[in-house]
Amino acid sequence: MIQRSLKTVVERALQQYPVVTLTGPRQSGKTTLARSMFPNFEYYSLEDPDVRQRAQTDPRAFLDQVKTSVILDEIQRTPDLTSYIQGIVDSPDNHRKFVLTGSRQLLLMEAVSQSLAGRTRVFELLPFSLSEIFNQIKSENLTIHDVLFRGGYPRIWDKSLSPTEWHKEYFRLYVERDIRSIVKIMDLDKFELFMRLSAGRIGQLLNLNSLGNEAGVTQPTAESWLSAMKTTFIAFTLQPHFINFNKRIVKTPKLYFYDTGLLCYLLGIIEAKQLEVHPLRGLIFENFVVAELIKREHHLGREPRYYFWRDQKGHEVDLLRDDSTTLYPIEIKMAQTFQPSFIDHLNHFNSLQKNKVTPLGSVYCCVDKSFDYQGYKIQNWTDLAL
Repeated sequence: MIQRSLKTVVERALQQYPVVTLTGPRQSGKTTLARSMFPNFEYYSLEDPDVRQRAQTDPRAFLDQVKTSVILDEIQRTPDLTSYIQGIVDSPDNHRKFVLTGSRQLLLMEAVSQSLAGRTRVFELLPFSLSEIFNQIKSENLTIHDVLFRGGYPRIWDKSLSPTEWHKEYFRLYVERDIRSIVKIMDLDKFELFMRLSAGRIGQLLNLNSLGNEAGVTQPTAESWLSAMKTTFIAFTLQPHFINFNKRIVKTPKLYFYDTGLLCYLLGIIEAKQLEVHPLRGLIFENFVVAELIKREHHLGREPRYYFWRDQKGHEVDLLRDDSTTLYPIEIKMAQTFQPSFIDHLNHFNSLQKNKVTPLGSVYCCVDKSFDYQGYKIQNWTDLAL
């Protein structure tokens, strides 16, 4: 089993809080992580109809039978349990710990925020990061196209499964079980088209009116469907940074997917070598870099502080890391040969901000070896695993 980066953070949190909540997309490894970390905890899956019926019919009796610390899997299936858990952990003689897991963020977070505020740490476990993959497979045995095509869902790596077949089944289960429980979808074909069209707009400014028109749905429906994709950890939006340097700036977010393997499936890519010539390969690589940096923060238990910046004249920085006092600019290029022009936008941005950083910024690309250039770090994509 591949070691998860979040493990140490979760262990520390459970020493400080009576409850730890693990959320994230379906099949990202939440149950596996919880059970491997706490093998002596009792375990109940609320996906099991018998267990769920007992928990729903008499939640107090269900929890009273638990005499030790416990893992409650898919807690959003019985959200009322969180109120009873609150009563237990608030008891002065309580010594039990609770580990809660759930896939659907909205339902889970509503229950947790209402009953367990201040009593739990919430963590997002996303698909494998590059560093987690490299802990099992040597980096020299993988090309960037292999990594983009496979994505990061654990079973693909643990079981050496066909990415296309696995993502096909994952998508079917996702629509049938997750999406239908959140929004009413009358036409599943239109929703699939909407997701595929969304995949084709990664790294671009989000225009829901245009996206809805192309999918044949209204803008409110497009907004609802995108919200569901974000709630279930399929997609996320990268917000623009509003520092303006007295310039007019773009205030529309960009769309990305958490996993490039699922992204490739939705784009109709059926083998890794297609990425060598695919017209969206540059944007898929950009999506990969952005998602990796977001994952890194989540798996360290931190809130990501990444943005992009763009003004009305076309000056753009692909990614900005906000370090409170400074902004660290990042350019992303799927090129094997570095060109000095890659730092043009970074230079422009740095000419505007007063508090310079050292180094001045980074360019993530596919050069053979990382190096420094005029104060910038030119980084091979494998540096994302560091």
